[in-house]
Amino acid sequence: MNATRIIAIRHGETDWNLGARIQGHTDIALNDTGRRQALQMAAALADEPLHHIYSSDLQRALATAQALADTNGALLTIDTRLRERCFGSYEGQRFADIEVSDPEAALRWRKRDPAFAPPSGESLQDLQARVAHAVDALARQHMGQQIALVAHGGVLDTLYRLSTRQGLQAPRTWELANTSINRLLWTPDSGLALVGWGDTSHLQQTGLDELAG
Repeated sequence: MNATRIIAIRHGETDWNLGARIQGHTDIALNDTGRRQALQMAAALADEPLHHIYSSDLQRALATAQALADTNGALLTIDTRLRERCFGSYEGQRFADIEVSDPEAALRWRKRDPAFAPPSGESLQDLQARVAHAVDALARQHMGQQIALVAHGGVLDTLYRLSTRQGLQAPRTWELANTSINRLLWTPDSGLALVGWGDTSHLQQTGLDELAG
């Protein structure tokens, strides 16, 4: 088959998710709930035919991916291109803090200005280019196979937009829950297509839907 099947998974919950703090490239560990979510996701995909698992190097994603690799048996490789968007000096803050300290920047962020980048951070354009390049390259390596990508809210949001042909400024109406299972199909002619999104049926409780993680 001239296609690659992709399962995209967001990492488990962290304390910064609970506190609504912007994580970005800051390396925050899973909390107890996040570790449990990772095990539940791994159990749900234990018998899934996976040829390879690729993960962001940030520990919240890597620990989630390791749970899947330990259960499924697929080989796990780190790929830094799957990191969350870099939020620079905003990392560790809450959006409400930025609304007070820099209301003009907060407005551009809220309006999803594609060219806006936090100080020392990435723009949405930068993030999309990075993620699109990574997924195209990985998918080409696994034609006719199925792979898993374990990453972050911003990465998954980008994958959804690419697969549904929605622009960077389109309002988000889809969920990005912790350890949600999302299915995509990639072909060399058409790129990404959406197969299924936001499956959290493996969880006893739904993870937080938060984008800056």
